[in-house]
Amino acid sequence: MAGRTRVSQAAVAALCLLLAALVGCGGGPAVDAARAEVQSLLDRRAEAVLARDAAAYARTGTRDGFDHLRAVPLADWSYRLTEMDRTGDRATAAADLSYRVAGHDRSPVVTARTLSLSRDRDGHWSVESDRPAEKSGQQLWDQGRAQAVRGERSLVLGVGQSERALRDYAELADRAVPAVTDAWGTEWARSVVVLVPETLEGMAGLLGSPPSSYRGIAAVTTGATGGGPRAPADRVIVNPDAFGLLGDSGRQVVLTHETAHVATRAHTSAATPLWLSEGYADWVGYRGAGRDPAEAAPELALAVGRGEVPDALPEDDDFGFTGDADGLARAYESSWLACRMIADRWGEERLGAFYRAVGAHEGREGAVEDAMRGVLGITPEEFTLQWRDFVRGALR
Repeated sequence: MAGRTRVSQAAVAALCLLLAALVGCGGGPAVDAARAEVQSLLDRRAEAVLARDAAAYARTGTRDGFDHLRAVPLADWSYRLTEMDRTGDRATAAADLSYRVAGHDRSPVVTARTLSLSRDRDGHWSVESDRPAEKSGQQLWDQGRAQAVRGERSLVLGVGQSERALRDYAELADRAVPAVTDAWGTEWARSVVVLVPETLEGMAGLLGSPPSSYRGIAAVTTGATGGGPRAPADRVIVNPDAFGLLGDSGRQVVLTHETAHVATRAHTSAATPLWLSEGYADWVGYRGAGRDPAEAAPELALAVGRGEVPDALPEDDDFGFTGDADGLARAYESSWLACRMIADRWGEERLGAFYRAVGAHEGREGAVEDAMRGVLGITPEEFTLQWRDFVRGALR
């Protein structure tokens, strides 16, 4: 009996060694070797993307997506394997994709990807699919073949759009950049990247949110607040369904508004309330547009006409895209008039200084109050009273 036990233990040990060699049983060198092989595979795949080498790309696995990327001007493209779940000759890997768009991104955009992998009889791994990780937004080329149009101050990337349509976006963006610079100053990249998906659903896919969150919203700007000068370029993402309903003037206002968000991003922080960031962007958008307040703020004008002057500046929650559309419009319009009042009474330079002072505060608490006292020389209570009178006078 004892002899048979020793033989059984030896057999188990041999079996585990065999399994370790095959599938990484118990971790250790086999798992590390597989990870190293897959990382090498992803490195070769990235090199093929940058070299525009379709044959080299195909040797790493599926070539799905390669043609979608051809028009995108890339300065960098790399993968960093973060996790690998292997079962025999198949595996699922998590990786961070880092890339830079040439001429725009000063540091990489990083997005999480999920890759399906398989290993052939010769022990070579290949990529079967490469898709956004759960809870990560799509990249534009995940939705189809990307097209690129370069403007003088812009890069427009689109899917399912005509070249003429993308050229129109580039012309709008090229006019927006100097308009924003004239208002904000030169301390920003003075260029903009615009993404134009085919549909509202495509826009929502890029943002990783349901389409209902953006229905009726013509465009949004993505980017980390307070990113500093080395942050990747923000992306202005267009909802072609809503954007297409606007007239020429409205389209220009929207692109200039979103470009203002790009310019102010480094000075926008958790301390910046949405009434200030959205109000300032609207002020820049409407600046020089020749619209009177009643035209630019129709919903608020109707409310004021009914004697319903807002009591306080909008809260962040008032800007939710899934709420009441009329209430959302009034939040934007109220914020715009607050920034317009500062520009009219204290001057445009003081408005910019106020914006920067709020964003430089350590946190939300006290940020607006301190900036009002320090930059405008007024208390928040006095400011609110003046703003309410300004709204009445502008919209009566």
